[in-house]
Amino acid sequence: MRDFGNQDRQNTEQYVNNRAENSHRPFRRRERAMTRLKKTSTLQKFVSTQVLIYNHFNHQRHLEIRTRFRAMRNVSLVEWRQLIAV
Repeated sequence: MRDFGNQDRQNTEQYVNNRAENSHRPFRRRERAMTRLKKTSTLQKFVSTQVLIYNHFNHQRHLEIRTRFRAMRNVSLVEWRQLIAV
């Protein structure tokens, strides 16, 4: 840095790299969660539950008009709350 004349521009403080490090946090969180699914049986349990919930709330928003989508979403939420309350 001294040879190029950039020595005064180099920042070597402790927390300078935090922005770059924090940008990877969501990916690392997903990666850590997926390590629990190494066994086939664990993965199968997760997927069988996940697909039921996903299909219940997946209404293909891009294919529906807004009012119909909102009505279907509200019906799904009411059903979901009834299932949880039981």
